[in-house]
Amino acid sequence: MLASADITGRFSVLVATSTLPPVNHQVRLLLFWGFLLTLPLAASAQRRDFAGQYRHQKILVDSRREGDSLRVYLRFPDGSALRQKQPLRVLAWPAYDARRPLWADTVSQLARRLRSEGPAARVEFCLPMARLQAGTVLSIACGPASAAVSGEAAWLPLTAARLARPYVLTDSLGAPLLRHTVRAGEAFFVDRYGPEQPVNVKQYTTPFVAALPPHADPLRQSAGPATLAVSDSLYARAGVALALPEPGLYTLRLAGEPSMLGLLVTGAEYPDLTTADELIQPLIYLTTSAERKKLYEAPNPKKAVDEFWLKAAAGQQTLARQAIRLYYSRAATANQLFAAHKAGWMTDRGMLYMVLGVPDAVYRTAQEERWVYHARDNGSSATYTFRPKPSTFAPEHYELVRRPENERLWYAAVEQWRKAMTAPGR
Repeated sequence: MLASADITGRFSVLVATSTLPPVNHQVRLLLFWGFLLTLPLAASAQRRDFAGQYRHQKILVDSRREGDSLRVYLRFPDGSALRQKQPLRVLAWPAYDARRPLWADTVSQLARRLRSEGPAARVEFCLPMARLQAGTVLSIACGPASAAVSGEAAWLPLTAARLARPYVLTDSLGAPLLRHTVRAGEAFFVDRYGPEQPVNVKQYTTPFVAALPPHADPLRQSAGPATLAVSDSLYARAGVALALPEPGLYTLRLAGEPSMLGLLVTGAEYPDLTTADELIQPLIYLTTSAERKKLYEAPNPKKAVDEFWLKAAAGQQTLARQAIRLYYSRAATANQLFAAHKAGWMTDRGMLYMVLGVPDAVYRTAQEERWVYHARDNGSSATYTFRPKPSTFAPEHYELVRRPENERLWYAAVEQWRKAMTAPGR
């Protein structure tokens, strides 16, 4: 079990100890492996499916290094299981598709760690660094043992940078943001464990380009420059709130720290799209450049967007409203799920999410993430493969492996959208 202890800092910390009565080492090992045997084999009957990460509000998670511990912060969109005193389970895995965890444990004294936010709930705890290894993955869930094994748990990849980072971004009240995006003008803090340090902030010049279709020639996909030009920088005093006025791509570096943290600064309404330009831009997946030019140059661009959808729905206002609601709600969800060095809807995963919808199944390994769409309406099933392409700005970014055979399904889906006939449940 994980029991409480206090160490230097603002928070009390959980460290790995045992609440079992004294027993010899061999008995402990037998108890541990006996517990592991109660866990369902993840791959015995079927592969672990991560599609639930994209179907519901996901569990948000972040962390910071605190001396010889790693503090983990979680926000559960539905905190009922936590409030019902279900156990909070933590498992370490060698990979996303591993059959057995490296170790498994539960967080003790959970009730006093709980912070309710309406139906949601926050909780935090610490794990000893001695139990953590770069390249492994944690799964965390509240409930029976099977909950932490499933793809719907919170999954936290342990990179060397994460294990070393001694700070977390917090809001003006000190609550962890649990995201690496902030809105322009939004106040936030870089909350470091131990003495506060000044922060060096750099803004970079970079064009935000939407993803190419899944069948496009990979050679058309710009690799982007190897380095980005710095357009502005500032030096903030230790412990002072930051509020960056302009949307764009930034890095934060604390004095004395070797690594940087990438930060995307967005518009005021992000993840929602509200301005005329924001509503027109995602139509790149459904329209020609000439059609978008006409929308941009219209006397009233927002009205022109409405007319585009009304025309797609053959004048049926209810159908047009449904299509608008579905398309832009997917864009907002993509912004939350897939934000990287650009808005989530612009990424490869965001593109497929918007046009094809939530995948029926998602399988992950250390080398790739596969999205599976089952056949519908006498159509064909399809699988899309994404490969990890981490960077300073987007450590969990993935890029699609584009193939010519994706063209038919893509244009069939686009045609459905252009007739406002995409089923809202997809």
